[in-house]
Amino acid sequence: MKRQMLALAILAALAVGAHAEEAVDAAAPNSQNDGSKTTATPGETAQLESITVTARRRSENPEKIPIAVSAFSEQDLKDMQAQNIDGLQGAVPGLNIVQGRGSSTSVNVFIRGIGQPDALQTFDPGVGMYVDDIYYSRIQGALVSLFDVDHVEVLRGPQGTLYGKNSTGGAIKIVTRDPSDGNAASVEATFGDHGRAEGRFYAGGALNEQWSASIAGAVIGNDGYVRDPATGKHYNDDDTKSLRAKLQYKASDNFKATLAIDYTRQNTALTLGEPTAPLIQTDFVKGAVVLLPAPAGEYDFRTSTSFAPDKGQGLTHKGVSLHADWKLSDAWTFKSISAYRRLTSTSYIDIDASKFQLGDVFVGFPQKQASQEFQLQYDNGSNLQAVYGLYGMREHVPSHQEAYANDLFALAGSKIGFLRTIDDDLTTTSYAAFAHVNWEFVPSWTLAAGLRWTRESKDYDRSTSIFWTPQIKPGLVNSTLAFSGSQDWTAWTPSISLQKQFNDQVMAYVSANRGFKSGGFNGRANSAAEVTHAVFNPEFVWTYEAGLKMRSADNRLQGNVAAFHSDYRDFQARVSEVLNPGSPTPTFAFPVLNAAKLKMDGVEFEGAALFGTGTRLSAQIAYLDARYANFIDPRVQLNPALASLHAHVPFSPEWTARVALTQTFNLTGGSAITVGGDVSYRDDTWLSVDNRPGLMQPSYALVGAFGVYDSADGHWQVRGGVRNLTNKTYKTDGQEFSSVGNIQTAYFGWPRNWYVSARYNF
Repeated sequence: MKRQMLALAILAALAVGAHAEEAVDAAAPNSQNDGSKTTATPGETAQLESITVTARRRSENPEKIPIAVSAFSEQDLKDMQAQNIDGLQGAVPGLNIVQGRGSSTSVNVFIRGIGQPDALQTFDPGVGMYVDDIYYSRIQGALVSLFDVDHVEVLRGPQGTLYGKNSTGGAIKIVTRDPSDGNAASVEATFGDHGRAEGRFYAGGALNEQWSASIAGAVIGNDGYVRDPATGKHYNDDDTKSLRAKLQYKASDNFKATLAIDYTRQNTALTLGEPTAPLIQTDFVKGAVVLLPAPAGEYDFRTSTSFAPDKGQGLTHKGVSLHADWKLSDAWTFKSISAYRRLTSTSYIDIDASKFQLGDVFVGFPQKQASQEFQLQYDNGSNLQAVYGLYGMREHVPSHQEAYANDLFALAGSKIGFLRTIDDDLTTTSYAAFAHVNWEFVPSWTLAAGLRWTRESKDYDRSTSIFWTPQIKPGLVNSTLAFSGSQDWTAWTPSISLQKQFNDQVMAYVSANRGFKSGGFNGRANSAAEVTHAVFNPEFVWTYEAGLKMRSADNRLQGNVAAFHSDYRDFQARVSEVLNPGSPTPTFAFPVLNAAKLKMDGVEFEGAALFGTGTRLSAQIAYLDARYANFIDPRVQLNPALASLHAHVPFSPEWTARVALTQTFNLTGGSAITVGGDVSYRDDTWLSVDNRPGLMQPSYALVGAFGVYDSADGHWQVRGGVRNLTNKTYKTDGQEFSSVGNIQTAYFGWPRNWYVSARYNF
């Protein structure tokens, strides 16, 4: 199956690339592609859609910029059956994006093998998430619902020059719809299995010659796909309500300001996985006691939990932003982006995914952030463009956590209760200045260079207490540990690229970019020994890339190829260990190590082709060789038998591919029916820094299919689809705390599920 899927993707990619080259050879010298969207009616599509992107902070055609960027319109996202941002999984070369472990609101993102494998709020994301140019600093709340989206951009590689917060892996930009001069409105209802019921609406338009407004909302719900066999309660569900409103003011052609307000409220049951290894109790008389053996056979989406039915997960995410654009002259434009956001998260997480209390936690935090960005843009209308900017952000994240482990310890079969409480407080201040210049120094040759200076400061306070009940074992005493620290880091992150525009259809480039992610404090430092090493250092990555972008003169064939090499150092790895296993009071530690140097080499292709007026084929394929140049782990130094713990880089499958095909049939009277499907393939993927066998997902393929009816007048659209058509059971993420009860929990993607929706456009 693996070879068949890979061969299919390669053949499709080569076919699209070959057709593109033939079309380019025949192209007329004066052919133009302005990057505008096509507006053909269903069944009459004459050209591939090209989405204007702002990857370099100004509107550009993605085929003309020296960046590996994938862009998806609202229609693309619907055809991908992407409900949330993790619906991009499989559609972007080198991207791994899934729901974060044990959480209904967070997202785990890796691009080209670089991300952040720990969900704790003291870590910064490795891939930046932006909504309307506003940075989302926590992965909690970043599993964004795609209910009001104009398009999505995925930038692959370090983003260290132009973006609000530096990131080592890349950036995902969600661009929501702005109010337009014309009036538009729609309502949509969706129903499906697993209790799926959703409603969406949008209304927007001009209020007068200067003012326009829009409002969009969504109510999203399902019963979940995991059930507790003991109680019958369902888990891994969704209950989300979102609202976004915009008010836009255009004083003239030279000034525009947009005020946006958004609100999301989510309440769900627990997000449960499956323990993949035996769960172990430490008995101070009997030794290791197996509480639950390793599972046998395929996961059946049944999991028990020790939490009461009323213990779930809640989130409130809201914000306000103001975008203002002044055209100062024909050449100069000034932009201001101001934002304030608040995120309140309260989550119970059953980390061991069982009826036992080994790694059950509560995490609650009220986060707030304020940011301001100023840009001064220059364009001489010919061969020189520039962006100069200042950026500042301040974030405050206090949190309260509780860890329950009443089944972790025992004395001759009698359980010893264990409770750990944690209260911490993190404040991050980030400042940056940047400049980027794009210069066509001779016709068809363009040099681009940028430089960013960043200073980040973090202040951290933490106290943790342990309570034993009863204290029947000598040495088991209640204790409290507190510490505080302050640290700052500065970094220079340059970028440079050289591109050659061979003709209007073919462009090639080479580039070098440096990425930076600041250091921090270990939010799991629970002992005096760990406190002395609580600070971890920044990560840096250099990525060198060469690319080729092609589009035929008739705008019906398109293909992009990128090859890259990355040098990645000081990887921030959270590991799990027992510091003193032979003592009467074993200490379970989770140090954060700047453990590794990595090297990544890869080749990526993505392309699309139109045949006739109703057939569209698209494909992507990516090869990634991610490996550790070294991994300095004290556990391995003490016990060489553990060397295989770091044989594989997590979330870095060697091969990924996807092929999608849609066909539109015109009906009498002007209506149309479109049918489509896709197959995506993902190679063996390790789901934790410590390579545990149960936390590896072998290669697999997923199949999706859909059908759409569009009425002739454009008012009605009825859509139905099925995801995971073959009902494949596959892991998406993992929790690895093997020093605590041998916890190695896997989380799984949705089984086969279907839906039907109806939309009316006013």
